[in-house]
Amino acid sequence: MTHTPDEVIVNALVRQALTSAQEVMGENGLNAVLRASGLEKFIGNFPPNDLTPGIQAAQYAKLNQSIEDFYGRGGRGMLKRIGRASFQYAVREQAALLGIAGVALKLLPEKQRIKFILNSTADALKKSNSQVEAWVEESGDKIAYFESTCAICHSRSSAEPICHLYVGSLSEAVQWATGKAHEVIETHCMAKGDPYCRFEVGAASD
Repeated sequence: MTHTPDEVIVNALVRQALTSAQEVMGENGLNAVLRASGLEKFIGNFPPNDLTPGIQAAQYAKLNQSIEDFYGRGGRGMLKRIGRASFQYAVREQAALLGIAGVALKLLPEKQRIKFILNSTADALKKSNSQVEAWVEESGDKIAYFESTCAICHSRSSAEPICHLYVGSLSEAVQWATGKAHEVIETHCMAKGDPYCRFEVGAASD
């Protein structure tokens, strides 16, 4: 699938991203980035927590680009931190949408826990926005998360994967489900011309 100009991000996910960015960057940092990305309307005025289309996917991509530009060499790490905060926000505010309320994950083997939380993440995105195409695949001992409508790299071009916020969010999701830190690597990215963004879950670190 290729990106289309009419792709949108719903208000709830815009609010989640902005709340998480403010938590990590501080209010002044976020406001500077909002100005740089042409999203001044959200300064002190986050969108409501609903599923109405909030911004174009291309604007969300520009927001990610502006954060990376703002922090220079530290931008990737900052975006990963925002991604981690974003998943924590989802657990606090959108547990029902994620389908994790009351789930006894401790009873499942680790691989099943990873598959559960990745599938829950994909399902939540698809429930919130019918445009989203996201799925999970398992091959041997590899588990990978895919999205072919990734808004982070919408209309962007890069020689390397750039969906650092997504890496952070999925890393936090896997750690939440397993209690262990697993490295998540983006192996394919639509900004590179790949047909989808692919995130592979590695072994747990010691």
